[in-house]
Amino acid sequence: MSTTLARLAQVIESRKPENGGDPATSYVAKLFAKGDDAILKKIGEEAVETVMAAKDARVSGDATKLLYECADLWFHSLVMLAKFDLTPQQVLDELARREGISGLEEKAARKDE
Repeated sequence: MSTTLARLAQVIESRKPENGGDPATSYVAKLFAKGDDAILKKIGEEAVETVMAAKDARVSGDATKLLYECADLWFHSLVMLAKFDLTPQQVLDELARREGISGLEEKAARKDE
């Protein structure tokens, strides 16, 4: 599973302007060129679309659109991570660190930081 994320992260990284990404030929390069706000706005849009697809799936029993929207959200999240020089592996490492810790305990520990 993580090899797919790693490959996609490499492609996204290659689309950064400093790595030769061309906004005229690459959607990701265009997002990077537009800056942080455009990337963050896209994350918000995709999050809302994912929630709406989940609501629709609950009613219809068909989660196909939810899967599609979730993939869009993950993709744009990877773009955001790359913008801030973070990697999917760092997210996976953080999830692994939290494994076996109660969500309530983990959240309470963050308040102390």
